[in-house]
Amino acid sequence: MEIKPQAVAIPKSTDRLPKGKYGPIYPKTPACYGFTVIANVKAGRADAMRVYGERLAKALESDPNVLAPLKLHYLRWVLFDNDTRFMYQGIFDTDFDKYTEDAVVLFRKVGIDTAFENLEGFPADWKTNTAAFVKFVRDHQCPSFLEYGEYPFVSSDEIKKALKIKAALGEMLDQMQ
Repeated sequence: MEIKPQAVAIPKSTDRLPKGKYGPIYPKTPACYGFTVIANVKAGRADAMRVYGERLAKALESDPNVLAPLKLHYLRWVLFDNDTRFMYQGIFDTDFDKYTEDAVVLFRKVGIDTAFENLEGFPADWKTNTAAFVKFVRDHQCPSFLEYGEYPFVSSDEIKKALKIKAALGEMLDQMQ
């Protein structure tokens, strides 16, 4: 089975998209699901954002599966415009509604809060008010209009499985020499 790279153009209007619990459900693309949020950083909080990134990296060192419930492929966090603005990009395997609900539950469960607390307008009650969390994300979401996948529609679990098979085959070949 040959996997060919694919791209999809996403329409600007969301009128025809199916509606989920929290608004339009963007289609699964060759890059899977995801969203980009751009928001203003609270004055003087850029360093706190960086420290949060370090804390999250350390949490993953202690438990590489801490974020596993989110079915992530990638996260990218960027501070820009002289550390006054923040961009969050996430690519994952579930739709927006499930991802955001799972994120709120996960952060409450493991006690790692969210970097978003350093952003202007982020709701203080986000841990008990998922709808407010989602509203913030939707209000600051910058939908993509094109998404490309070199290995389209492949889940993070499928990628991990393929890498395990590759490692096992490599080890087997090494032992045969």
